[in-house]
Amino acid sequence: MEKWTYEKAGVSVEAGYDAVRRMKAHASKTKIPGVLDGLGSFGGLFELPKGYSEPVLVSGTDSVGSKVQIAFEMDVHNTIGIDCVAMCVNDIICMGAKPLFFLDYIGIGGLDPEKAEKIVEGVSEGCIQAGCALIGGETCEMPDIYKPGEYDLVGFAVGVVEKSRVITGKEIAEGDVIIGVASSGLHSNGFTLARKLAEFKGITYSQHVDELGAALGEVLLTPTKMYAKMAGALTEKFSIKGMANITGGGWVENMPRMFAVDNLKMSLSKGSAPVPKIFDLIQKWGNVDEIEMYSTFNMGIGFVICVDQADADAVIDVIKGTGETAYKIGTVEERKEGEKDIVII
Repeated sequence: MEKWTYEKAGVSVEAGYDAVRRMKAHASKTKIPGVLDGLGSFGGLFELPKGYSEPVLVSGTDSVGSKVQIAFEMDVHNTIGIDCVAMCVNDIICMGAKPLFFLDYIGIGGLDPEKAEKIVEGVSEGCIQAGCALIGGETCEMPDIYKPGEYDLVGFAVGVVEKSRVITGKEIAEGDVIIGVASSGLHSNGFTLARKLAEFKGITYSQHVDELGAALGEVLLTPTKMYAKMAGALTEKFSIKGMANITGGGWVENMPRMFAVDNLKMSLSKGSAPVPKIFDLIQKWGNVDEIEMYSTFNMGIGFVICVDQADADAVIDVIKGTGETAYKIGTVEERKEGEKDIVII
């Protein structure tokens, strides 16, 4: 009778060992005070930083979504990890949290140690940008679930904030200013629509698109911006009333998530900030309604901040000092019965 092994069934234990060895080198680059052990144990150890009277842990999890499909087609895997970290970290900083550590999960068909290393190289770079440590993760080889060469990438971030400084949105009031911070493109949202429209138009990801001045895939794979250091600089100097990460659901779903009450609305001006060409192109390719665009994509604004009108100019100056670009895009107004919580004009 033929002898079977795990490798014969499609899972290479040796490739797993090689992948972990490669990953450790990148994880070590992210070590910060608080990390108590390296990769390889059954759990990642992180000591809470001193200086907090009532530390509150803030956690978040997210995936890269179907953006990985473009990484497969372009055979570029060292940036998708940045997206994964940013998608998680940009959420938890909305509560005022300082990112502490990150874990990743890679579900993959056949484990290619070099490809796995490239993925974790991107995760490591994302953690460095966020100022947090990569303290663990999981790589699961499932040849019956994923096609050869394909994988999924999911992340988990944890941060800390003083209980009295948690940003809840309860202080937002009529007259406050909404500041939008520029995105780097699609970030990691709306890719199912973007991919379907590219397919509908017969445009490949390696194809140069004149309107973009680059290959479509290069533009779409632009990593998600990391706003952690900017948010940290702001919370140190100002009383920030609300922050929102503009992810799936675009402006329409994410910006009102700052509100803690039902009697306020946002009046936003879509002409207050430039819209990157990729969004105009997607809208043209699919004859997409404008409200659908603002309900799906970030439209050039990846992060928003709500502040008192008196602080708005100073906040923008600090944002610019961190290397980001910011615009006043709207104000908070009274919301009457029957009105929507966001108005885009």
